[in-house]
Amino acid sequence: MNNNSLKKKYNNKIKELILHNHLYFDRSKPKISDDVYDKLKKEIFELENKFLFLKSKNSPSKTVGFKPSKNFIKSKHRQKMLSLSNVFNEEDLINFEKKIFNFLSFKQPEEIEYSAEPKIDGISASLIYKSGKFIEGLS
Repeated sequence: MNNNSLKKKYNNKIKELILHNHLYFDRSKPKISDDVYDKLKKEIFELENKFLFLKSKNSPSKTVGFKPSKNFIKSKHRQKMLSLSNVFNEEDLINFEKKIFNFLSFKQPEEIEYSAEPKIDGISASLIYKSGKFIEGLS
């Protein structure tokens, strides 16, 4: 297969992936299974790794996620959601504490109890319940 036909095959796979992203994330009407979707993505990665001249700004290796759906209603958070900081050493922990004390307007250091766990990437969510019934979820 020559470079032009490889490039065409690669670009077609990316166009197909973009279409399926749109159908899944924006329209909530997927046309292919998760398994087929994952296979398509894997094929794109394999082509890029095997043929280094293949590059696209729309490649799943260059993009993350998909634009937010227009179907979601925007809402304000009751409380500001703050990002957690990564702490790798004692100095990072001391700086993190300073930010907490400053945010809470503590004049002098207070005793803080910590809970630590390995970082798991994902989405942060604020879930609102009223009388035990789920009312709203915000990210």
